[in-house]
Amino acid sequence: MQPCWPITGHAVAVRLGQLCTVLVALTLVIACGGKPDVKPVVSAPDPRPKAIITTKFGEIHFKFYPDVAPKHVENFIALAKSGFYNQTIFHRVIPGFMIQGGDPNTKNSLRKETYGAGGPKDEKGNPIYLKAEFNEVPHKRGIVSMARATEPDTAGSQFFIVVEVSPFLDRKYTAFGEVIKGLGVADKIVALPRNDQDLPKERIEMVVTIVE
Repeated sequence: MQPCWPITGHAVAVRLGQLCTVLVALTLVIACGGKPDVKPVVSAPDPRPKAIITTKFGEIHFKFYPDVAPKHVENFIALAKSGFYNQTIFHRVIPGFMIQGGDPNTKNSLRKETYGAGGPKDEKGNPIYLKAEFNEVPHKRGIVSMARATEPDTAGSQFFIVVEVSPFLDRKYTAFGEVIKGLGVADKIVALPRNDQDLPKERIEMVVTIVE
C-alpha cells in the first residue's frame, strides 16, 4: 500500500486558489464568446483632395501625388474646378497600355483631325505648358500621368491612365496620381472598338469633379 501523505492547510489553500483562477478564466472565455474584447481601429479620413471622372461606364476615382508633382496636381485641380474637362472625351485608347483624354478639342465631334493637339491657353491664345516633374513613381497599372509632346516641358491638360505596367514611361512622363476605385471602368474604355488613330468609335465623354 502506498503511503498517504497528509495535506496541510497551506496546500489546500494553494489548490483552491488555483481552481478559482481556472474558473475565472473559463468564465471570461465563455462570456466573450472565446474572443478577446478588441475594438476595431477606425482610420481617419484622408483630408487630401481627390478626383472623380464620371463616364457612361461608371466612375473612376483617383488620388493625387502632390509631393512629387505639385504643379501638375495644382494644374489638374484648377482645370477640373473650372469645368475645363467636362464633355471632353477619351480620344486615344491602346489595349495593354493606357487610355488618354483631356483635350478640349474633343468637345467638337466634327473636328476629329484636331484631337490630341489641344490644351489650355492664355488670354492671348498662347498654349500654357507645364515644366516637367519627372519622378520615381513607377508607371504601374492605375497610375495617372500627364501626356506631352516630344519635348519634356509641353504638358498642358491631356492625361492618361495606365491599364498595364509600362516601365518604359518611368522618369520620362510625369506621374501625378493613382486610381483608387473604378479601374474596371478604364478596362471597359480601353477595350472599345477603335479606328486607325486609336480613337474609340464610341464617344466616351467625361465630367471631372474634385472632392475635398
